[in-house]
Amino acid sequence: MTTGVIPGGHNPEPRPTGERMPHQRHQPGQAGPHVETRTGSSVITARAAASFEPVGRSVATARSFVRDTLQGWGFADVVDDAVVLTSELVTNAVVHAGTHADVLCLRTDDGVRIEVSDRYPEREVPLQGSPVNMGSPDREGGRGLQLCAALATRWGVEYTSTHKNVWFQLDLPERPVGTRAAGPSLPADLLPLADGRVRVAVVQIDRKGSISAWNEDAEEIFGHTSGEVTGKPLTDLAAWPHTPGTGTGIAEALQLSRWEGSYGIRGADGRVTPVYASHLRVRDTGGEPSTVCLLVRDHERAVLQTPLRVPASDAGGASDGQSSDPFEVFIGSPAPDDLDGLLQRTVERARDMLDGDSAFLLLATDDETELEVRASTGLPSARQRFARVPVEAGPGRYGSARMPAVHDDLAAVPGAVPLLAGTGMRSVVTVPLKVEGRLTGSLGVAAEAPDRYSNEEALRLQFAADRIALAVESARLGELERLRRGSLSFLVEASDLLAGTLDRDQTLALMAQMTVPTLATWCAVYTIADQASDPYLSYVLHEDEELIDGIKSLLSKVPPPDPVPTPGARIWTAPGEHAHQAALRSSMRSLGLTGGPTRQVSSGIGPTLATASAVGGETVVLPLVARNRVIGMLTLGKPTDEHFRQEILELAEDLSRRAALALDNARLYSERTAISQALQRSLLPPGTPHIEGMEVEVIYRAAGEGNEVGGDFYDVFPISDNAYGFAIGDVCGTGPNAAAVTGLARHALRLLAREGLSGPAVLERLNSAILDEGARSRFLTLLYGEMRPQEDGSAEMKVVCAGHPLPLRLRQDGTVEAAAEPQPLLGVIEDLELYEQTVTLDPGDVLLCVTDGVTERREGTRMLGDDGLADVLTTCTGLTAGAVAARIMRAVERFASDAPSDDMAILAMRVPGLQKD
Repeated sequence: MTTGVIPGGHNPEPRPTGERMPHQRHQPGQAGPHVETRTGSSVITARAAASFEPVGRSVATARSFVRDTLQGWGFADVVDDAVVLTSELVTNAVVHAGTHADVLCLRTDDGVRIEVSDRYPEREVPLQGSPVNMGSPDREGGRGLQLCAALATRWGVEYTSTHKNVWFQLDLPERPVGTRAAGPSLPADLLPLADGRVRVAVVQIDRKGSISAWNEDAEEIFGHTSGEVTGKPLTDLAAWPHTPGTGTGIAEALQLSRWEGSYGIRGADGRVTPVYASHLRVRDTGGEPSTVCLLVRDHERAVLQTPLRVPASDAGGASDGQSSDPFEVFIGSPAPDDLDGLLQRTVERARDMLDGDSAFLLLATDDETELEVRASTGLPSARQRFARVPVEAGPGRYGSARMPAVHDDLAAVPGAVPLLAGTGMRSVVTVPLKVEGRLTGSLGVAAEAPDRYSNEEALRLQFAADRIALAVESARLGELERLRRGSLSFLVEASDLLAGTLDRDQTLALMAQMTVPTLATWCAVYTIADQASDPYLSYVLHEDEELIDGIKSLLSKVPPPDPVPTPGARIWTAPGEHAHQAALRSSMRSLGLTGGPTRQVSSGIGPTLATASAVGGETVVLPLVARNRVIGMLTLGKPTDEHFRQEILELAEDLSRRAALALDNARLYSERTAISQALQRSLLPPGTPHIEGMEVEVIYRAAGEGNEVGGDFYDVFPISDNAYGFAIGDVCGTGPNAAAVTGLARHALRLLAREGLSGPAVLERLNSAILDEGARSRFLTLLYGEMRPQEDGSAEMKVVCAGHPLPLRLRQDGTVEAAAEPQPLLGVIEDLELYEQTVTLDPGDVLLCVTDGVTERREGTRMLGDDGLADVLTTCTGLTAGAVAARIMRAVERFASDAPSDDMAILAMRVPGLQKD
């Protein structure tokens, strides 16, 4: 590495400890090159860094960054020179070199060192003895080194293969001893007003909050003598303001290490005197704490009030035509567009500003009752992200976060900041983020060493927090609004999907697929059949399908969660604990620590550890409650060290309510469907009997989804030896009401036929039974007959056609004719006079019986009709009964594109003969 160093007329000074020791270029007029000894004596006490993009506005942002940093460090004496030098060097980097510029500010005991690095490492190395040409002051670029030579105590240029680094050192001027801050000389009429002699009341408060000391100025201001107030609580005298959004009262303020602000004191005359106070918490040599209160009249507050650090305006801002934005000074420009990016940039800048080892930021939840970790640096963010702490009133509690607080050593007060437990951090400073008096968040910076921070750092951090509070709150509210809109869209879509199915298994799958990965990394659904049943693991899903089997196996070994009907999510630790133990046992076996074999288990370590990692985070259980009964549990899980956001849990709770109702509806539908199907199956014939010398085929289609039986019915049953009854009918209407009459008709036919009654007598008695149903009765068309196979290979058919479509006879020569005459239908009039007709089927003949759902098949204005059915039947010569029925059904289905709206039944009976090739 080549280094160019120009002393600037001063002797070399030590470089901060731990930095590289560059070599000095040989300058003309010097005896020869020498090594600059800048080591050992200067110690870096703080650092701040920022990177700027190669755009013009970065120059102004860099000036603001350096100005703010140095003012925060109390280096106002060298701010102007540092800003000018930084402006020139950053301009060279981002404008002329066209690269990113990295600015590093280092604070030492006696000054500040600023380094500006760019990524344009080309340089000219002057030859020894040749004059150094610094360039013309009137050139557009290149004045940075000239200004360094003119203004800096020391400066130099360092080169690497990828970067060029220009640094300069500004030493602080000598300051009068004891000077901390000073203001300009002012005309007398602008000075703060004081009434004659300025009196400062000094009041000391003991551990219990009682007054233990009261000086003469306090007696003069408030009228109470020392004897009158000693031993009384200060709260008896103080008129404490109750500011909305703050939970700190005077008792709490007296417990803080330092407090400054306004309140009132009731005097002896009963009047309240407004005062400005500064409280300091101290302890005596015996360790007894007390609080020293300095009080002046409110209009004389300038005596005690700490001057606010107001950033000076950027001298170069006017030249750029832009004003300095305090928010951009801290965050940098351009600011991140998303909330997470903004918060992460904030914690990183806060850590750098106070030279901390870690930083964290908490934001208020939607209901503002808790603070949630949203960003951190230097901490195990995966474990801490979205962790929550309550917002509680009272001092000494991190949860309240309503006042700036400095903890010198967390080891002395364990649990003061639960977020930092086990992280190794010892000292921490926290400040609130407030907007219009409301607590909206908390910002903290921590260090591994104790006693790193004082009230001065707390004020600096509070100043920064005040700058960003409004922007952070605006981004937080914007995120909440987007989450609400997204949640509503999610729930609407989920409701539509769940309402679109009544299948239990599909509902379970939808429930899991909607939660993974939108709400959780994995989920499991437990179902409960009834109150006496234990929860059953019904469905498991993980965003990585390879882990599903491992999680399912793990959960099958863990007792299911208790079916508690209490709404809301509750933590379930069993899966994570069981997974951790399983992974530990597998690891020990693989190492041979349990005395067992290692080869057989080594292959299982990977899946076991993967499963443990998958379920090692937070796991919550939400009850699935429908109709005041717990029907299951929805379990959601995160991988190792991750937590759920409250907004996600609330969304999951809304989803669980909808899913529970959909799952219960699917259960009820399945139960009712099963009952309906069982009842419908009971209405169907048990089967078609085998008839020697006859082929019989039946095709039945019930209209309507889920219906197995409708208004159409059929039956073929034995009556006596070599005699069989057959029937095909159609009850008015479809669905369950028609199916009820169907059952009555079918069972009555069997019973009456087996009593030896003739066909007309059977139908007349059935007619009476239907009419006896009263209002539930429905008219019925019925074709009933008896068949008797003959020894010569023919079959004798005796049929009665009561209002039903006529049966068709197909002869071997292909002719089709009606095989019966129409007669009155059943269920309309009481006195029926029916007769039967005899038909003899020769070998090869077919008798086709159908319901009107076949003949009345429609496509627009066209209808299949009796003639269309006869035309199809003429093409079935020589086919078996099964082939005839199938061809008829295909013709009916092809006739129209719409699904059938009426029940259909086809009964084909054929006397075997010669089959067509």
